[in-house]
Amino acid sequence: MAAGPRAAARAVVVAGHVAADSGPQAETAAGPRAMAGSRQRDTWRVVLMAPPSEETPLIPQRSCSLSSSEAGSLHVLLPPRGSGPPQRLSFSFGDYLAEDLCVRAAKVCGILPVYHPLFALATEDLSRWFPPSHIFSVEDVDTQVLVYRLRFYFPDWFGLETCHRFGLRKDLTSAILDLHVLEHLFAQVGSLRWHRSDLVSGRLPVGLSLKEQGECLSLAVLDLAQMARELAQRPGELLKTVSYKACLPPGLRDLIQGLSFVTRRRIRRTVLQALRRVVACQADRYSLMAKYILDLERLHPAAAAETFRVGLPGTQEGPGLLRVAGGSGVAWSPGDQELFQTFCDFPEIVDVSIKQAPRVGPAGEHRLVTVTRMDSHILEAEFPGLPEALSFVALVDGYFRLTCDSRHFFCKEVAPPRLLEEVAEMCHGPITSDFAVHKLKTAGSLPGSYILRRSPQDYDSFLLTACVQTPLGPDYKGCLIRRDPTGAFSLVGLSQPHRSLRELLAACWHSGLHVDGAALNLTSCCAPRPKENSNLIVVRRGCTPSPAPSRTPSCCTLMQLSFHTIPADSLEWHENLGHGSFTKIYRGRRREAVDGETHETEVLLKVMDARHRNCMESFLEAASLMSQVSYPHLVLLHGVCMAGDSIMVQEFVYLGAIDTYLRKRGHLVPASWKLQVVKQLAYALNYLEDKGLPHGNVSARKVLLAREGVDGSPPFIKLSDPGVSPTVLSLEMLTDRIPWVAPECLQEARALGLEADKWGFGATAWEVFSGGPVHITSLEPAKVGAATELGARKLKFYEDRGQLPAPKWTELAGLIAQCMAYDPGQRPSFRAILRDLNGLITSDYELLSDPTPGSLSPRDELCTGTQLYACQDPTIFEERHLKYISLLGKGNFGNVELCRYDPLGDNTGPLVAVKQLQHSGPDQQRDFQREIQILKALHSDFIVKYRGVSYGPGRQSLRLVMEYLPSGCLRDFLQRHRARLHSGRLLLFAWQICKGMEYLGARRCVHRDLAARNILVESEAHVKIADFGLAKLLPVGKDYYVVREPGQSPIFWYAPESLSDNIFSCQSDVWSFGVVLYELFTYSDKNCSPSAEFLRMMGPERDGLALCRLLELLAEGRRLPRPPACPTEVQELMQLCWAPRPQDRPTFSTLSPQLDALWRGNPG
Repeated sequence: MAAGPRAAARAVVVAGHVAADSGPQAETAAGPRAMAGSRQRDTWRVVLMAPPSEETPLIPQRSCSLSSSEAGSLHVLLPPRGSGPPQRLSFSFGDYLAEDLCVRAAKVCGILPVYHPLFALATEDLSRWFPPSHIFSVEDVDTQVLVYRLRFYFPDWFGLETCHRFGLRKDLTSAILDLHVLEHLFAQVGSLRWHRSDLVSGRLPVGLSLKEQGECLSLAVLDLAQMARELAQRPGELLKTVSYKACLPPGLRDLIQGLSFVTRRRIRRTVLQALRRVVACQADRYSLMAKYILDLERLHPAAAAETFRVGLPGTQEGPGLLRVAGGSGVAWSPGDQELFQTFCDFPEIVDVSIKQAPRVGPAGEHRLVTVTRMDSHILEAEFPGLPEALSFVALVDGYFRLTCDSRHFFCKEVAPPRLLEEVAEMCHGPITSDFAVHKLKTAGSLPGSYILRRSPQDYDSFLLTACVQTPLGPDYKGCLIRRDPTGAFSLVGLSQPHRSLRELLAACWHSGLHVDGAALNLTSCCAPRPKENSNLIVVRRGCTPSPAPSRTPSCCTLMQLSFHTIPADSLEWHENLGHGSFTKIYRGRRREAVDGETHETEVLLKVMDARHRNCMESFLEAASLMSQVSYPHLVLLHGVCMAGDSIMVQEFVYLGAIDTYLRKRGHLVPASWKLQVVKQLAYALNYLEDKGLPHGNVSARKVLLAREGVDGSPPFIKLSDPGVSPTVLSLEMLTDRIPWVAPECLQEARALGLEADKWGFGATAWEVFSGGPVHITSLEPAKVGAATELGARKLKFYEDRGQLPAPKWTELAGLIAQCMAYDPGQRPSFRAILRDLNGLITSDYELLSDPTPGSLSPRDELCTGTQLYACQDPTIFEERHLKYISLLGKGNFGNVELCRYDPLGDNTGPLVAVKQLQHSGPDQQRDFQREIQILKALHSDFIVKYRGVSYGPGRQSLRLVMEYLPSGCLRDFLQRHRARLHSGRLLLFAWQICKGMEYLGARRCVHRDLAARNILVESEAHVKIADFGLAKLLPVGKDYYVVREPGQSPIFWYAPESLSDNIFSCQSDVWSFGVVLYELFTYSDKNCSPSAEFLRMMGPERDGLALCRLLELLAEGRRLPRPPACPTEVQELMQLCWAPRPQDRPTFSTLSPQLDALWRGNPG
């Protein structure tokens, strides 16, 4: 037991170093500020509650007297700090925001602003949590008692190698918690000093097995040890005043109390001996707290997750369960059995909405919460009331901000007021000066550019970090802005306070500043951007932080383009459908033969006009972009035919462009139908934004209608390819695209970025709701002046910062205006756009306020026809709805096909990869089912995702359904993109494969077929391990597996013990990983592949016994040669992986940090 605290002591010392500002910018906490929304000046006080004495019972009474003694008050209970007693904040009559109460509590507890988002308020029995926006009204009679607790918890918080806050470099990362938070968490979960702690109060369910009894007694020893440190008492003296049973859960206390006197004395003597050993070690009290929390987490791993009992719409299971956990995301379980299925992790969530439930309760209080995943699948849960729904949404919302985007909120109903203030003022959260300066440098270190941010040290202060030009070059200065109790803002150096930050900055712009003797004239604000990485983001184990989308993505060259090539003789040409700006469009049919059967698919053929051959590269870039994506609301690209003319082969969308449809239907199309179309377009563009891929040509003519949406069904749209990019168009051509093209693209065509799509989305939304095309000729003609040409009029419209006529729908007009802001940095992210669209739907169709039952409208279906939820098992795919598209791969055991799962038969379902066996005998079926069970149990960013299975008639055949990754296998990817894949990118791939294999090893899974052909490419910076056809789970108690069944094997990737004795283990996978490293740095060149090299070593006389000859070569120490330009460090790792004896090879756990260090040192 003594070794644990010592290790904890060393780790906590690291965890205690908080990344905070230093120097003149660091400020201590100021006094309390006036709360927003208070009806009158409130009074509050800190009350210290006496600690338990010897007469205090082992199970103290609840604070019911607190609720009865002081009528008309609000109490916030706080845990003790150090050796002091528990505390509470008391407030009298008035209205109080939940977040302001949390800030008050944080100041008393010493919680810094960086850690403020981890905390929330709950009722005393934890039956209800309150969102930050909740308003507590203290009346004359009612008394409310709340608890200030850490709600957001990450299981792997201890140690920087597991879960940490983002840093600019790996050595600059910081811990999730600091010492004050650690002390608060310890008091919250198990401290004897606070009878409301989870373990001591019995709130945390703990079993009574012998193992669990021992764990609880160990926890009691740790609790007593840190108390002895605090009180400077010896163990024997401490146990004279404090019973060890007071540190145990009630069930175990009662059990011990019922034992004989002799047995109780023996247990007490054992506890005293253990306590003396722990106290004698060198661990400080914080180390003991850390070990206590870690041991308690191991005793009850699910304690940090929150579970909600909900209704499951469309199921026969009755009530179900939802679980939210910081380490894994959102999971659901039908019925009361806790058999949870993961729905999504937080980065996969696109939007969350709250609506009136269609099945109304006694007072119409039921609420339907919809969580939409990135692939458009939804999770619906019906909560008994609005408070429960808001509690769940606030939890998901908070975890998303902590792990993905510190600026985003899904619902305004739960948005933190301080965050809304930051958004309105273009202010960052409490980021450190390192991140502020880094952002100014990234923006070009322009003199006068500045960042406004909250102070990391003080809740009532802001910091202005600005770039100043000096004779020695750019320098960065900081100014402190204080907010006084009246809410006024003042800047050191400016005597007059201002009512808002905006007014204060305007004064600075006008008069200038002097900082440390240097003149500072503010010129431009570096506003926060979506998904920016900073010390506010928690990086979890196994997850890499998503880089903020670049405003100007790099362009591809012809050598870098990637798409499937289609032979000309497989295409059948039908009627001409018209002309695009640069293409001729035909209807056609594609034929493809697979296993003797011919499949025919109706397609759209876009032929590049010979007159625009100078735009050919951009046309192929659009095809390359569409080949990298797979999303229900994006048109599927089958490939490109390069026979003569360049022909883009796409899926055929029957109803054509939305602008033509709207012109035909006129005013017959209701606003709700248009709103669904606009929201689906936002989903598609959000998918591209997350991928960092700008579309560049968003307009109604690019939005195709796949399903009309009649008889109560919703419409379904698909966004077509962008065609020729604005970056290669002349000014005249760009002018013709006004108002869909963003203004910055006219000033600098290469400025095409993700923000341009938001402008195009705003113009398209205006176009959809106006029912037709936009005619600039009729817009504000008086401002055009004497200009007569249409192009000049359009340019003048942009030069005058003109705006399209505002729709009558005020909220929609405001959203369009935000999207079409002339400053690109002012435009919202597509997640924010989706949130605001949800607000439009809620406010105008399904009000949150309780309507009369007769006025309720049916629930809107805004996503896809293949809604995910438990009307049936979402992992069961009906075979008749899997529509074949093309063959992705063919191996010795089976085929992998690209299919669309389309249960509605209207071409709107998601794309999936489907694996089926070539031969379906009993042995093959058994092995295939084992492969499916293994893949189903794996959840890692670096392993291909399991989607489900599909059964044939009578379940005689079985198919595995997986996610579709359009970029194909790593072997082919390396061969195609060799010219632009430098060593840094190869090392990144190697590290990701190693992390995936480390995950498999932790789950006792041996892959047995690790090779570049079995690694799939999700993006240019992300690969995933696939093909578990040969995988095995290690038997319990054994570190290897002996394969006894015959079969074909990839011998040139196998370790010697696998070749000679059929022994497979994690160490044999390490050997194969060494071969994968070789493949990476040879770019999978066929001329020097592992098989080609070993066959060359064997010579021409192999006598057909390649296996025996290969074993001889390996026994002689022969290995694959060093690839050209392979770093020495990588070659050394290969040789370590190819050690003859398995025990001499490194583990994936030791290889992972080495590859990570190599990658970070050589980003390529």
